[in-house]
Amino acid sequence: MELIGKFSHTLVLWVQRTGIPSQIEQVDAVGLFTNPWFIIPFLILLGYLIYKQSYKDIIIFSLLFGLWYGSGTEYMQTLIVNGELQLDKVLPVMVGGAGALALIIYLIFGRNG
Repeated sequence: MELIGKFSHTLVLWVQRTGIPSQIEQVDAVGLFTNPWFIIPFLILLGYLIYKQSYKDIIIFSLLFGLWYGSGTEYMQTLIVNGELQLDKVLPVMVGGAGALALIIYLIFGRNG
């Protein structure tokens, strides 16, 4: 048991040293896509999905990355000002999120043809 705990602790420290968790948390797209610890496995995954012709998964990954990137924009940072929700800015976010969610649901559960 002690060996498993030491290994998991070492693994957690290594992941933190790659910088990926902080880049994801800060929505640092430039830093994330120039980080070799992220971009090399990402390109391998992308190549595998293209090889398997899994275009639905590529579209879903693209939507998720787009939503992640959008969450870090200045527009999203100004949705709440002085503790108050800016209602005029919420509607476009809700429509965009609902559209992305509907597309993802369609891609997962829709027709396979």
